[in-house]
Amino acid sequence: MSITDGLFHRANDLCRRRAYEQWQRRQSKQQILRSQVGFRDRPSNRPSPCQGCANYHGIAYGTSRARRSTLVCAIHPQGWQGTGACADWREERVVDGREVDRD
Repeated sequence: MSITDGLFHRANDLCRRRAYEQWQRRQSKQQILRSQVGFRDRPSNRPSPCQGCANYHGIAYGTSRARRSTLVCAIHPQGWQGTGACADWREERVVDGREVDRD
């Protein structure tokens, strides 16, 4: 590794650390603000048929905020479109704050 590679590596590492510290500071401020205003917990963005379902995924994928799409679950990627309860609904079990598989 040359001297310039080492310098670039250190500079990139410092920038990454600074960005993480700024992100952490913003998260801290947001949490303080939420607690002062009375919004401690974020409201659930789960669709109502997915409440309590073990198959729920709910992570948004995409290269930019405008192009992201949320993967609701592997069985129904856009969410349950039928009427009534989802036919593939499975109870979510949580033990000591961790999700436990029933099988």
